[in-house]
This record gives sequence, structure tokens and C-alpha cells, in this order.
Amino acid sequence: MHTKVRTMSSTAAFPWTDAYLLGYTPMDNTHREFVEVVDALMGADNAAFAQRLEAFRVHAETHFEQERAWMAATTFPAMACHVDEHNAVLKSVHEVQAQLAAGVAVANARGLVDALVDWFPGHADYMDAPLAQWMVRQRMGGTPIVLKRGILNTEAEQSTNDAALPG
Repeated sequence: MHTKVRTMSSTAAFPWTDAYLLGYTPMDNTHREFVEVVDALMGADNAAFAQRLEAFRVHAETHFEQERAWMAATTFPAMACHVDEHNAVLKSVHEVQAQLAAGVAVANARGLVDALVDWFPGHADYMDAPLAQWMVRQRMGGTPIVLKRGILNTEAEQSTNDAALPG
């Protein structure tokens, strides 16, 4: 779970990391934008929240349609499941936008942002990575090679933290 403190500083609450790289550049670029838009939403004050949520909705609809088009054009086997997951995200966004329009407090709507931060890494790893590999295989005849900076340090820190746990 990605528990972050919301701040208005220049430090990202939801930073991009090379762990999100999948090896298909158009998708990686869209994912970087996703992280930036969600980070901006996290940092939005109450007055700007609805506007930033709308910016996220526009991004998500474009992002998800782009992936849907890739899957359709290449007959990606797991398309239905992948599209269903995107549709669930958009449904949640539309519901929160309706709640905000009805006067629900922004504090109640911020749970969506936390859910997006929790959802994205798993979605990228388990849904988008196979799609990225499929796209590269379709276009280049092989699997992408992805160089990820800083991953070794992150894994070593996690291993040290796990070793310190009792039991």
C-alpha cells in the first residue's frame, strides 16, 4: 500500500519510478503522464480538486482508449478483462465527480486518489506488462528488455526490512 502524506511541496507524493517501465515506449510515456496527473490530484487543495479530477478523467479516458485500441488491433487475448478493469476505474471517477457536483465534501472524494495510487502498480505489473510484451512481440518479434534504475536499491531495502521483521 502506498501511504503518502499530501503536501504542496515540490516533492511528488506519487513519484514516477523506473519500476513502472514496461518496455513499450508509447505505454511508458502514457504511464508517466498517469503518475503525474494522479500526483497533481493528490496535491490539489480543496478548491482545485474538482478541476484536477476532471483533468484525470480526460487523461484516463484517452489512456484507456489508447490501450483498448492496441488490444483490438492486435487481438490481445486478455482484452476483455483489461477493459473491464479500466471501465471500473472510470465508473469510480464518474461517481466521485457526481458526488462532488451534489455537494459532497472533497475530503470524502480523496479516497479515490488513494485507491488510484494503490491500484496502478499492480495494474501495470499484471495487466499492462503482458500487453507491453505482446505489443513488442507483435511489432519486433521479441520481448522488451527494460533497464530500471534504482530497483536494486529498493529491493535491497525491502529485503533488509523483511529480515528485521519478527517471526
